[in-house]
Amino acid sequence: MKLRVLSRQDVQQAVPMREAIEIVKGAFAQLSTGKAVVPVRIHLPVERHEGVALFMPAYLSESDDLGVKIASVFPHNLKMGLPTIFALMVVVEATTGRPMAVMDGTYLTALRTGAASGAATDLLARKDARVAAIFGAGAQGRTQLLAVCAVRDIERVWVYDVNPQAAERYAQEMAGKDRVPTDLRVASSPAEAVREADVICAATTSKTPVFADADLKPGVHINAVGSFTPEMQEVPGETVRRAKLVVGSREGCLAETGDLLIPIRQGLISEDHIHAELGEIVAGLKAGRESSEEITLFKSVGNAVQDVSVARAVLTQAEALGLGIEVEL
Repeated sequence: MKLRVLSRQDVQQAVPMREAIEIVKGAFAQLSTGKAVVPVRIHLPVERHEGVALFMPAYLSESDDLGVKIASVFPHNLKMGLPTIFALMVVVEATTGRPMAVMDGTYLTALRTGAASGAATDLLARKDARVAAIFGAGAQGRTQLLAVCAVRDIERVWVYDVNPQAAERYAQEMAGKDRVPTDLRVASSPAEAVREADVICAATTSKTPVFADADLKPGVHINAVGSFTPEMQEVPGETVRRAKLVVGSREGCLAETGDLLIPIRQGLISEDHIHAELGEIVAGLKAGRESSEEITLFKSVGNAVQDVSVARAVLTQAEALGLGIEVEL
């Protein structure tokens, strides 16, 4: 038996963002219609180094996709010039349980996270959205922008990061890439970043809101993907309260993210404030945006259906293109 090993470059070559967005839409639909088995991911704290390891398995019965991702989030890595997130993905053959592939999960995580925001933006943002704001100039922030630009004709982008040098590098690298406009500006403040934004993406490890509710324009759509623990919060509670709230997974978000748990503890919202899971909108079970003025918020802590579905597509394409190397088991 052989196992295919795929690098970051192989994953990048195999599945472009636009395709990943459609794959993730289907995966969320399976999740929300009872066609996926996804245990709440295991958090393994590494307190000595202020990091966390995550173990994320899933089985999608409709597409017969099976796999598990091992990911780590170590915020202090930035000081050493390393990514905050590392990950490894294992794809398993559902019919036999045979391991079929291992692949870089670090870019896969950024790809599928961006694809989720792309799917949400496609379903929830105004059709005439032209200005985007990105919070967080890391790997996640890059794929967030690629995804938003894949589904909307964005003409101007603002980027804000607590590290201005990182934001400058981001602007230089991303301007004009794929469908990203050349008009990419570094914001001097969160207020400047969001003031004219039609779509906002927050992809940080912040424990306090990254923008002020009062600075938002009517009709804005927000993708919040950074907070995955009860202590992390990117979105002001006031924004959550007045937004149409759509989540990747009710169970996952209510178990993990401070973006919802903190406003619940403050009495600003209850669990019933969740309008829908994204998969319910994909499946036509719930409505998406219903007016041009409403604020929509997509909150995701990441779900293994995203990883497994995109990884299976990566493997299929890699086999067709001869990507990676095969090793004997």
